Amino acid sequence: MVQPYDMSLEALRDYKPALTRRPDFEEFWAETKSELEKIKLNYRLEPHQYPVRGVMVYSINFDGFMGANIEGWLAVPEKPGKHPGIVIYHGYNWAADGCINDTVNMALHGYAVLHMQVRGQQGGSVDNVIPSHGNHAGWMTKGILSKEEYYYRAVYMDCVRALEVMADLEAVDESRIGVIGGSQGGGLTLAAAALSDIPKVAVAQYPYLCHFERAIDVALQMPYGEINQFFRRHSDPSVEERAKETLSYFDIMNHAKYIKCPVLVASGLVDEITPPSTIFATYNHMVCPKEIAVYRYYGHEGIPGFVVKQLAMLMKHLQP
Repeated sequence: MVQPYDMSLEALRDYKPALTRRPDFEEFWAETKSELEKIKLNYRLEPHQYPVRGVMVYSINFDGFMGANIEGWLAVPEKPGKHPGIVIYHGYNWAADGCINDTVNMALHGYAVLHMQVRGQQGGSVDNVIPSHGNHAGWMTKGILSKEEYYYRAVYMDCVRALEVMADLEAVDESRIGVIGGSQGGGLTLAAAALSDIPKVAVAQYPYLCHFERAIDVALQMPYGEINQFFRRHSDPSVEERAKETLSYFDIMNHAKYIKCPVLVASGLVDEITPPSTIFATYNHMVCPKEIAVYRYYGHEGIPGFVVKQLAMLMKHLQP
């Protein structure tokens, strides 16, 4: 592969494409959040046996958007008092064993940690939204012809509700809660930070769900390709037009200016799943305190150097 395959770093730093936000963007999300508010805050904890000292581990279930059951893991330091909290969102269709090991490991750093399982993708998290059209190849196109029925509308609200659950926990200091995640989880991290005032810091590693129109054109690997496959099966240009209008409401690039908390983003310049240009397009529209870490020779994978930067960012804002 030519390195970088997308754009040069110099071009990326200046890349700020026009937003695709529709006129009723803010109204749509205000109405969506008002629907979430109608769902009573309700969650259930069940102790879970895990071989660790100093941390209590629970399975957690809460009522998400439209009342769907959303599952996750919760790990809380045994030390008495209120702890800073972290909500984690996982990657696309990828949360082996619900990422319980990652959840416990982060709790060992002194945080209460809630790792949300995305609806339909993992564990007992239920996707209860039934779109009025079928023929979708994956989550990316489920309900794509309607902003009210699109899959990520419910997911974004589940992410907000996970933050509200975390803030309500007796062992958590609601004034010190952060959000983190990679890939799909990175996109959900930024969406949650835009749609909720609870996060005090956000760390997004190669965030997905950014600058859809660019991603459709240049991403070399799935899952953005699910959208291209949908267009191959529906050749009417009006279908693509409707779908892209729907995606505009969920494009993190269009949410970027609403993020208020400090943000740390990572991007690998040879990432074939979340092209760097899609990440920089979103980052360059942010007006909050922000930093981007660029890794010239890394793609969509674990980046050891970023682990240290993430821990330092969280400690600075949640454990000063």
